[in-house]
Amino acid sequence: MSKQRILAYLSAVIQNMPEDWLQLTTHRLDIYDESQAKVEFLEAFDALYQSADLTTDKLAHLPTAYDYIRLGHPLSSVLEWAIARLHGLAPTQVISFSSAVAPIMAVLRTNLLQEKQTRILYSDPLPHFFDAAALKRVYGFDFDLVKAEDNTPISPYAGSTIFVSKSKDLAALKIQSGIDFLVNIDDELGSIVVVNRQQYEQYVSDIQHFRRRETIAMTPADCLTALKELTGASGNRNEHAGSEHKSKVLATIREITGAKTEALVASSGLSMQYAIMMGLIDDALKMHPDKQIKVLIPPNCYGGTNDQARRVAASLDRVEIVDLPVDAGNDMVSSIDSLLADMAQLDAVPYIIAEIPTNPRVEVPDLEALRKALSKARFTPEGKQAVAPVFILDQTFCPNYPFLGAEDVLAEVKAIAYVSGSKFPSGGRCTAGYAVANDKAAALMKPIGRHLELCDNEATGLQYQILAEQMPSMLDRISGAYKNTRAFVDHIEKVLPEAKINFVSQELAAHGFTPSVFSLDLPTQGETEAQREAYKRALNLKLINLMISKIPEQSKYCVSYGQLKGCYWTIPATSTQGTTKEGDKDYIVRVAVAPEFDLQKHKEVFTLFVAGLQ
Repeated sequence: MSKQRILAYLSAVIQNMPEDWLQLTTHRLDIYDESQAKVEFLEAFDALYQSADLTTDKLAHLPTAYDYIRLGHPLSSVLEWAIARLHGLAPTQVISFSSAVAPIMAVLRTNLLQEKQTRILYSDPLPHFFDAAALKRVYGFDFDLVKAEDNTPISPYAGSTIFVSKSKDLAALKIQSGIDFLVNIDDELGSIVVVNRQQYEQYVSDIQHFRRRETIAMTPADCLTALKELTGASGNRNEHAGSEHKSKVLATIREITGAKTEALVASSGLSMQYAIMMGLIDDALKMHPDKQIKVLIPPNCYGGTNDQARRVAASLDRVEIVDLPVDAGNDMVSSIDSLLADMAQLDAVPYIIAEIPTNPRVEVPDLEALRKALSKARFTPEGKQAVAPVFILDQTFCPNYPFLGAEDVLAEVKAIAYVSGSKFPSGGRCTAGYAVANDKAAALMKPIGRHLELCDNEATGLQYQILAEQMPSMLDRISGAYKNTRAFVDHIEKVLPEAKINFVSQELAAHGFTPSVFSLDLPTQGETEAQREAYKRALNLKLINLMISKIPEQSKYCVSYGQLKGCYWTIPATSTQGTTKEGDKDYIVRVAVAPEFDLQKHKEVFTLFVAGLQ
């Protein structure tokens, strides 16, 4: 491929790209094959390049590249395609990150698990937040850090060699033969990693998975800037910079949560969770150097939460995951009480990660009983007071409920709450997430913030701007979405009483739990359990396909929640719970309703679905 033809094609793509490429955070599951993420999109994209048949409509009908932009998206895939083609590489060998250091950490993690040494060469100064000592002490990474010159030949090395550069011209990256991974950092946009050697192809999926769980892809806006600059156009850098957006976001979070501690805002909910995990581990290593760290986590909660926690534990000998059953017949409070007694006997440091309400069954525990279980004094076999737990609360489903204020239910236990900002805080316009702590856990925000900075996972300027625009209306949007959801649930109960609906009770809603998501366990039939399960799974898809075909302007098959308008359908076992153990997955329909919602039309189509069951 000639450089001129590639750049001309990219210019045409920029001119003709669909608006959704820049604005959406979630994409359609009905035209998405996860096993072919990025590949299927780029094969079709490449065919357009070969045919020179490029229109906005043809770009809009390409297969879904990734279902959620944290993982990747059309513009990140196009940027990676362009860099790869310009350097004679396969597009799978190029991966973009919003973080400057995450690709380095991804390689270090893989080599840690493989017990393989890593050499990091750098010519330009490394980012100021690159903390080699913390990466070794807290993350367990093993590497040699060596200053090198751009034109110096790369000496042989018995391990992996990462070369860190800061080239401004992505079309002229210097990929020397002795380099295994080139990480090119742009201080404003993020980084690009090139997997240079064929024998390192196995690392591609590991690096992609790190991007999926511990950080995010380079954002659509920043990818567009990089693509424009690659073609010689202006990229509008620093367009969204400004401390006033951040100040407004922090003030709004303080007002909504009632927490006095200053919030931290990350590039995504999982970026925030990663900083929480590593910050708490760092604190435990300092405060309790001889104790084991136990992370209590529901085995059937959101797959990203589950997977990330288990990935951290797999990397560190001192950290272990303990399954915490919380719903579907299990009581969160009883499970916590019992497991914390076990942790006291082990004299371990207990960290608890839980969702309230739970996902996908939307259950809320007895909060007073939860407070008592978390604050109960427990003792080790030697009679010493056991380490008090830290309760890490994912309250994405109900970010309006105040848990952490001075008069709130968790005020007297160490508690940290975090929220995925791609849901109600931004209305689905960006991925940023945030965390706050109560007074008891205030001191823990310092190490958490330190690791958020170390991973270069703070929210971008545009993310802060979007949150500043959207968060002031969040409480009103939550209220409106709940009313729509309650009305839709009432209709389903009326026309299909045999279905089991998981949703909050009127009593819980009166106390402030007003989610706009519910799960639907459809009635089934068959002589054996396998037949009944197969029938129900087919029925799930029949319902979703009917909804998205009859109401395409509102109903969408994707994983989102808290969007500004419409209705979002998914099956948790195949999306949000996709990484949990098979026995813990829920093959039920999860429905998320927005404040702008055609209730009457959805009721009509659901009634049509029920009629088809007769």
